[in-house]
Amino acid sequence: MRTALDAVDAGALVRRAIVDPAIARALNAAAAVHVIAAGKAASVMLDACVSYGVTPRTMFGIGPAGSPAPPTGTEWHTGGHPLPTAGSVEGARRALALAARVRPDELLLVLLSGGGSALMSLPAEGVTLEEKQQTVRRLLEAGADIHELNTVRKHLSAIKGGLLAAACAGRTLTLAVSDVVGDDLSVIASGPTVADPSTFAGALAVIARRGGDAAFPASVVRRLRAGAAGEVPETPDAGDARLARAEAVVIGPQRGAVDGARQAAAARGYTVHVVDEPVTGEARDAAVAHVAHVARVTAGLARPVCVVAAGETTVTVIGTGKGGRNQEFTFAAARVLQPLGEAAVMASVGTDGIDGPTDAAGAIGDSTTFGRATSAGIDDPGAYLRDNNTYAFFDRLGDLIRTGPTRTNVGDIQIVLVA
Repeated sequence: MRTALDAVDAGALVRRAIVDPAIARALNAAAAVHVIAAGKAASVMLDACVSYGVTPRTMFGIGPAGSPAPPTGTEWHTGGHPLPTAGSVEGARRALALAARVRPDELLLVLLSGGGSALMSLPAEGVTLEEKQQTVRRLLEAGADIHELNTVRKHLSAIKGGLLAAACAGRTLTLAVSDVVGDDLSVIASGPTVADPSTFAGALAVIARRGGDAAFPASVVRRLRAGAAGEVPETPDAGDARLARAEAVVIGPQRGAVDGARQAAAARGYTVHVVDEPVTGEARDAAVAHVAHVARVTAGLARPVCVVAAGETTVTVIGTGKGGRNQEFTFAAARVLQPLGEAAVMASVGTDGIDGPTDAAGAIGDSTTFGRATSAGIDDPGAYLRDNNTYAFFDRLGDLIRTGPTRTNVGDIQIVLVA
């Protein structure tokens, strides 16, 4: 797992990117370079940028509380995640103003990482921060995936969905570390510098699926309906002239951690199988399907076997407990590990080091998990899952994985070992 995280170190990814000939030419050709970094890895990416020869005229960053100190001279703002805060709004407002000051012969370098959607958030006219917070909270609790969530976010925003690049008269170059299945640049941090294929009508459809109009603030529904009726301009699409000088590159693909884990497992003598399909869907259901898939693909493989997968599941919150998608995934998977034999262990981990509203990145489960739970006096383990309280369950067993914030984010990784 540690090797998987090292493979997607955001600083190392930036250092490799800026020596790429095409990127180096763009940096050197500009009369001046201005840098905006947004996301969980913002300070790390800024530091890597300046330590490897980029000399920005302006440096600006928005990241979470507890981020490492950014380079000297950075205008830094602390935002909120998973819900935006007043710091998110002020930071986004300042970022938009910086972009508007970039001259035609200058370059705006944008460094994006996971979490940027919440950390850099500027509600559109007619929508308050509190209303946007309510909307995001409702979508998260209803199990909306990142594509649904960001479709709505972009249409309630004055900076997402290409609008940051649209404000810039100079060239825009974005280097992104992806936390999105499929590495869709229009979804990473809600795509502030790229064309947006989603629409107001699509955002309305998400609202309808995730509770209906009554579940969301009236101002949010009004804006989405006005946009769908053509009364509010759509976000810039692929033909928008304002994005003609905007370029974006994924420098850290969502599958990067998988490659790191695969190499580490092979070096340790494991027969390695990589699951090509992303792990998505409701966490507790996806876990059962994943274990069944692992049992099928490993049946004829030489032991020991390591199966590596990645993706991002969701959780529909129905209880009052504390946990996250990786903890729920591990809990549900541990219940059905029997087909893999007695010597099977698995883990599901968020590569950012944070799983839901907890200090854990995920959890470990094995064929002894529920036997040890009984020995620990847990008479009804299922109650923890029903109450979305898997954090308390794994904490009692000592099976939480705590990495601390990793300063990167490429989604989740699942590893199964069979001896």
